[in-house]
Amino acid sequence: MTNKEIVQRFNHACLAGGDAEVFEQIFHPDFVNHTTIPGMGSGIDSMRNAIFNLLHVGLSDIRVEIDDQLEEGDKVATRKRILARHTGILAGVPATGREVEINVYDIVRLKDGRYIEHWGLNTLPLVVQSLKSA
Repeated sequence: MTNKEIVQRFNHACLAGGDAEVFEQIFHPDFVNHTTIPGMGSGIDSMRNAIFNLLHVGLSDIRVEIDDQLEEGDKVATRKRILARHTGILAGVPATGREVEINVYDIVRLKDGRYIEHWGLNTLPLVVQSLKSA
């Protein structure tokens, strides 16, 4: 499996599908998240919490559409959209039932076929702000 395929597997099985078993297979024990949600730390738990305790608590019908993906050496850069319905509490905001779109740009470095480092930018804070004013 290529690094791009591993990143695609993460996006569809874990991020969209909430598959904790695949998550454990993909993440290296020494994983470092260089761009975490404040207060969530920078290790593997930061990514686990963001996916399972934030996104999958506040959103349903999650799907990921990968718009662009580039691989160079041990790094994969992805431009994607997370599309979902706001049906639970998301970052303190009660369910609105609205459709949401989170734009994400990230770079992942892989080691031995597993995520070892992550850098990213996303529009989640803007989405949460828009839900507050709904």
